[in-house]
Amino acid sequence: MSLPFIDLQAQRKRIETEINAAIQGVVESGRYVLGPEVTELEKQLAAWCGAKHAVSCANGTDALALALMAWELKPGDAVFCPSFTFVATAQVVPWLGATPVFVDIDAASYNMDPASLRAEIASVKAAGKLNPKVVIAVDLFGQPANYPEIKAICDEFGLKLIADTAQGYGCTLNGKHPSDWADIATTSFFPAKPLGCYGDGGAIVTNDGALAERIESLRVYGKVTPTDAATRNFHHDPKYLSLRVGMNSRLDTIQAAILLEKLKIFADEIERRQEVADRYSKALRGAIRTVPGVIEGGRSVWAQYVIEHDQRDGLQAHLTAQGIPSMVYYPVPIHQQDFALRFAPAEGHLKVTETASQHVLALPMHPYLEPSDQDRVIDAVVGFNG
Repeated sequence: MSLPFIDLQAQRKRIETEINAAIQGVVESGRYVLGPEVTELEKQLAAWCGAKHAVSCANGTDALALALMAWELKPGDAVFCPSFTFVATAQVVPWLGATPVFVDIDAASYNMDPASLRAEIASVKAAGKLNPKVVIAVDLFGQPANYPEIKAICDEFGLKLIADTAQGYGCTLNGKHPSDWADIATTSFFPAKPLGCYGDGGAIVTNDGALAERIESLRVYGKVTPTDAATRNFHHDPKYLSLRVGMNSRLDTIQAAILLEKLKIFADEIERRQEVADRYSKALRGAIRTVPGVIEGGRSVWAQYVIEHDQRDGLQAHLTAQGIPSMVYYPVPIHQQDFALRFAPAEGHLKVTETASQHVLALPMHPYLEPSDQDRVIDAVVGFNG
């Protein structure tokens, strides 16, 4: 019998009554867009990571775009980001006419390598064609990037820092959340994420009140903000005025209601994910090329459990034949994909990224993975002879 890669139904059954009541409450209220559940969710998202502000939006990609729009990114600006991640991280950059500059990753964590970041910034500055503006660090597979070192580099060169925590909302480093270092942390509530809704959704977290207000304006067509209203004399109802170019990126109230219920069990699910990861690592260490490492002081939310294997494709076929799903994140790094070729460095420049893409394989991971099912996965991996 085939196993689920991520068992969303087990979670649904756990809180089915609460979820159904939350959805019904929104349906009966009639406040389907930016209802009170959205405001409450934003308060709780900020409180979860000790930040001052959270602004929800339609999806994680919009969250990144809204952050860059708030800083008025333009052609000639350079945004430094990893190539070993989902394409959204880099695709938002040319939306605004700016240029993504790809940075290599650390071999143990798969997150941005600070040494590579420093080298890429120096290279861009030496070439003199682009203006270094923003760094997007990604909390890949659920664990935090090396924010102390990345933040220090950003401060040294005067760059803004985004923590793309689409896979890592809830992760910590030395007890601190990415928003403690980043100017903006973004996240996604895609259903497969550790904190996911029943559709698309996203959010921006920041400690900068003026920045949060601008992003809230940008998510609704550049609407008038409280600061705008206090400093300008409008002769018409400001509800229908747009002061800046924005977008339509509001989180549906139903999704906010669902997320509020999921937040109640989120801490427990993180603990369960850690138990699954520990069990995998104990059983697989020494039997395969690499089990995932976590940065010292880091706490992962384990969006994925990713191993490396010298015969990755053969192992994946072996698992599939036994009804065990697996996923390759990411078989083609962003800089090797068609849309990004004009931004790509020379072949072999991102050595760790390119090597990882040839060996990584994600195994089933979710808070409700039964030990017997996990044993089945472990036995299949260990028993593969290639």
